[in-house]
Amino acid sequence: MEGYRGGSPTYDNGQSWSAAKSSMPLGVIEKDTVLFAIPKKGRIHEDVMKILKGSGFDAKRPDRLDVAMCKDLPIKLVFLPAADIPSYVMEGNVDIGISGSDMLEEAMIEAGYLDNDAPVEVVLKLGIGKCKLCLQAPVHLCDRPAKDFVGKRIVTSFPSLTKRFFDGLAKDRHDTHIKEVSGSVEAACGLGLADAVVDLVETGTTMKAAGLDIVADVLETEALLFQQRPTEANGLESGSKADMLRLIEKRIAGYLTATKYVMIICNCHHDDLQKVCSLMPGKRSPTVTELKEERWHSVSALVKISESNRVMDELVKGGAEDILCLNLSNTRM
Repeated sequence: MEGYRGGSPTYDNGQSWSAAKSSMPLGVIEKDTVLFAIPKKGRIHEDVMKILKGSGFDAKRPDRLDVAMCKDLPIKLVFLPAADIPSYVMEGNVDIGISGSDMLEEAMIEAGYLDNDAPVEVVLKLGIGKCKLCLQAPVHLCDRPAKDFVGKRIVTSFPSLTKRFFDGLAKDRHDTHIKEVSGSVEAACGLGLADAVVDLVETGTTMKAAGLDIVADVLETEALLFQQRPTEANGLESGSKADMLRLIEKRIAGYLTATKYVMIICNCHHDDLQKVCSLMPGKRSPTVTELKEERWHSVSALVKISESNRVMDELVKGGAEDILCLNLSNTRM
């Protein structure tokens, strides 16, 4: 796949290049069925499954199988290691996937792509799995600038991102010794294998337990929804698969909105209407309905969850009555 830049070329018999060359298990690829790659385990797996359930992608995963067909939709979930999903999407093996921005950037750099020429498009930021990729060193060395570690031994699970980081620190030097490991990166310094490490930091508990601290941030990361760049060859510019990709985007975006907002409904006298509307302007504007009781109104609007209690307190002061705060299960905005 080295140097591959397009979608899914076809052979004379009409079989797609990606279907013929795919490393997917036999029978996974089907015409007009969208392949949606999902992390099979790891730190974002449970959050991703919650998003899919909330977005209405109902699929039962059989025991010991990494493929599940969605009910009532031509979408097949393929459960893969999160680190592999960006390559599967870029190489045309799956149509759309979810993984961390760190893993996507690592795969793009390794494949030799720049941001604007990679055969992948970011569809949505999912707001989960947020953490930082950091240069870490033993505590007694953390007062040094990151540039002091150029030329040292660095252990990481992200060799391409790490190389880019150190190349940016000292453009005239490329002698930093970067060693890739698949796990337990934080143990490398204590075992004498590294002078520093580049690893993900979420809470910092594991880092501190290993006697390390942050020297510098390399990258901020979160989970992304991304897809193959649509082309005529891969069939994602138009047609049933393109429609299904847009449906996936709309459903997930709608669910994510529902997790950030609540609907507040209240009643108020006409004299207080302007004040009440100013307290909850909504996404576009509040909905105002006249009540049967003369000069009374019902007002409703979306309010950010983080602001809902404060807004309700202010509504009481502003003359509102019968205030309700309702959770949202999904939206389409």
